[in-house]
Parts: sequence; C-alpha cells; structure tokens
Amino acid sequence: MRLARNDTGGDGPAIVLLHGGGSGRGTWDAFTRELTGWRVVAPDLRGHGDSPRCAEYTLDDHADDVGGLLDELGLDAPVLLGHSLGAFAAATVARRHPDRVGRLVLEDPPAPPRDGVRAGGYSRARLALSAVAGGLSRRRFDRNALMSAVHGLREPNPSWWAGLEKIQAPALVLSGGPRSHIPPARVASVAAAIPGAELVTIPVGHRIHSTAGPEFAAAVKEFLG
Repeated sequence: MRLARNDTGGDGPAIVLLHGGGSGRGTWDAFTRELTGWRVVAPDLRGHGDSPRCAEYTLDDHADDVGGLLDELGLDAPVLLGHSLGAFAAATVARRHPDRVGRLVLEDPPAPPRDGVRAGGYSRARLALSAVAGGLSRRRFDRNALMSAVHGLREPNPSWWAGLEKIQAPALVLSGGPRSHIPPARVASVAAAIPGAELVTIPVGHRIHSTAGPEFAAAVKEFLG
C-alpha cells in the first residue's frame, strides 16, 4: 500500500502527521507551516484522499501502512503525531515497535473498550457530521473505511490496552475536553496506560488542531522542545 502524502523533505528531524477518519492530509497544512526546520510527512490514510481504496479495512491495516511508510522513506525514530483514527494507528505502531518512534503525540485518541461488552457507536447522522467536520466531501473518502474504523473501535480489545505499557517514546496526549465525543476520562485512561505520558486538555472539542490551532501548536512545540 503506497499512501499519497505531502513531504516537505530536507535534512531536519522528521515528524509524521496522521489525520482522523473522514479527513485527509490537508488538515495539517496550517500546522505544517509552524514546523520550521522539520521534515514534515503527512499521508492520506488508506481509503482517504488520494490513497488507494480497498474491499475491506481493519484498524491493523492503518498501523501496517504507517510502518510501511516509515520503511519506504527510511525514517529513523520520527515523531508520530496522530488525530483520532490517526492517533490510534500511531499508538499501535509505537507499542508494536517501541524503538521506531522517537516521540508520540496523540490528539483526542479513541480507544476500544478495555474488556467486557461492545461499546455503543455513532449514528449515521453523526458519521456524516464527522466527515463534514473533517473537511472532505463524501467523494474524498471511502465510507467503508470510516464505518470499519468505528465498528472496530467498538470491539473490546484488552491486548491493545496492555500493549500501551510497551511504549518507550516520550508521549503527549491531548484531550478535547467535555465538548469532544471522546470522553475525557477515556483519553486520560490512555495517557495513564503509557509510561510517563503527559496529559494536556484543550477544551474545544475533538478537532483541537483546527479549532484551536495556536493552542495546539504551542502545546506540541513545547513538548517537542
């Protein structure tokens, strides 16, 4: 799977920006301009933007694709920054391959139930609203990619939670607060499961990087030093 991407190139340290479901790499354009001196790579996840469509999608596919992108570009321990579905993929890569991630930033990460019963999901109307908020028309992403991610995140996944303790990279977890559909307590639980992770709340809702761009950029740049 070769993902479409924006790549600023250069010899600076690398940061890979992973968008959420129903969004695309263009969501990072404003933030990219804040990252002077960095090599910024922003792909379209499979089923989104200009990346290939598939007959089926799984959550693991997205993490596999990110790992493949790091291999293809020869990136050595880059920063992985992900929003929503992209955050889930970034965390999965960091727990599978602790030595391949230099730093980790998770923006309002979704998380499956730790155990027990299947969680409730989005209504179709909420999915449509999420897609519009993501800045893409229905023509710019495969609805099956979004639906598959939502269904996958409803399934209990204790091994994913257990794997978070394997993450070695310094981590920043950003919560959108009570205005987000991701419960702040769930985001805090993700941060608590990652050794040494820092939790910051910017209470503007799920899309922190676009709703509160300056605050988001300031928090991330402080973390990156």
